[in-house]
Amino acid sequence: MGQNIDKTQFSDQDYADFRDALNYNLRTFRALLAEPGFGEGPQSYGSELELYLVDKNAHPKPINEIILNDAKDTQLTLELNQFNLEYNFLPLVNEAAPFSKMEQQMRSALGFLDEVTARHDSRILPIGILPTLRAQDMGRDAITDLTRYHVLADALRAKRGEDFQIHIEGQDQLEMSWSDVSPEGANTSFQFHYRVSPSEFAGSYNAAQLTTPLVLALAANSPFFLGQRLWQETRIALFKQSIDYRLEDTLEKHLPARVLYGLGWVRKSIYELLAESVYLFEPILPILSDRDSQAELKAGMAPSLDELRLHQGSVWSWNRPIYDPNDGGHLRIETRAFPAGPTPANMAATAALISGFMKGLLPIIDELISGLPFRYTEQNFYRAAKYGLNAKLFWPNLKSGILEERPVIDLLRQLLPTAKRGLEELGVDASEIHKQLSLINDSLNAEMNGARWQRMMFALLINQTDELSALNELVERYYQQYQSNKPIHEWSLKL
Repeated sequence: MGQNIDKTQFSDQDYADFRDALNYNLRTFRALLAEPGFGEGPQSYGSELELYLVDKNAHPKPINEIILNDAKDTQLTLELNQFNLEYNFLPLVNEAAPFSKMEQQMRSALGFLDEVTARHDSRILPIGILPTLRAQDMGRDAITDLTRYHVLADALRAKRGEDFQIHIEGQDQLEMSWSDVSPEGANTSFQFHYRVSPSEFAGSYNAAQLTTPLVLALAANSPFFLGQRLWQETRIALFKQSIDYRLEDTLEKHLPARVLYGLGWVRKSIYELLAESVYLFEPILPILSDRDSQAELKAGMAPSLDELRLHQGSVWSWNRPIYDPNDGGHLRIETRAFPAGPTPANMAATAALISGFMKGLLPIIDELISGLPFRYTEQNFYRAAKYGLNAKLFWPNLKSGILEERPVIDLLRQLLPTAKRGLEELGVDASEIHKQLSLINDSLNAEMNGARWQRMMFALLINQTDELSALNELVERYYQQYQSNKPIHEWSLKL
């Protein structure tokens, strides 16, 4: 979805031709998976970080194009709304301390952006949803002036044919209609990329689906939207609803939302997920490539599969399967559920934890998912997003053969040794494992994440002032403590 798009109008024939190309790409991909040695290579990790631009009053500042032009950094890109940017970090290959290196990458980039934004009376902030965001900050005029964003926004709106409906219940209740997709841009995330061999893809992806709810509960950092106290990770509900074009009285309502957790466990390979997206979701941007994927494969090249990769970018699964033609062609799992912030230290530890789970659970993943029908894992995901560290999740007890409901904190503590073993098998240094999992353990002992800190600080501030002032002060205090790079459990809650 990051590619430049010039065309803005599409005919029925464009869509038909694009669908033919998707099926052609699928056949190529099936043949590619059967190629000996495909996708084998060194372990690598990557990340993307979406960010808010805020002014001196802690409100969004819509100057992302100005900052991009001033920064002159090819790793920096524009996001949907004019008050957001995204930084794309270089992949880390065969690093002994990859997560510390990732933390350093983030700190360096954020420090550089601090300097750039300061020249424009603004600041950069990693946070899932900015608590001071107002309705007047959004709308069609807030969307970044790039063709691909306007085409995407228009396509989603046209498919729905009426306003998007957003309903989220938490401590407060939000009920709103919105005419465009700009509320989707209120959500900023930390997206982590984990390279995986084709032979381990199914098990690793299932492990990611199984444990993402646990990690999300610990990483939650988005408890406010439009001043309302909603879910611990409100992004999950807001993203899904803000671009859901299905209507209650149409057949489409029986199809899955384009923002989805998944439809079942993977049985054999990544092919199932890519084929599923082609069969279930209509193309939004039917941009045809001039490259022939099967000719590329016959020539010994990693096929580009341009149409298939573009289509995958318009299906927003929370754990996204990725085929990348670079480095001879390889597979990745992109975890998309985790929010931006609170600090690089926290985000690096999140990446370490989910990596440890994806690798460490491989020997028993089939047994675990046999005792947990997929719909219970999907429920776990939404429970974790709503309740954070207070969530109770379904989990199979392999000893008793009983499906239990367990506090998420207890499950995380129980599975830390599994994460440790997985990181060891990935070749991560012992000192790095100790550093990252100690941070996780300390956060569990303190029972603290970004969402809980925000809600607790707001509760203290609201006793001294009005709601708008309390939200402004909350963002200021968040900003000051984020600057320290201390993990969230070390942040002060004193006025």
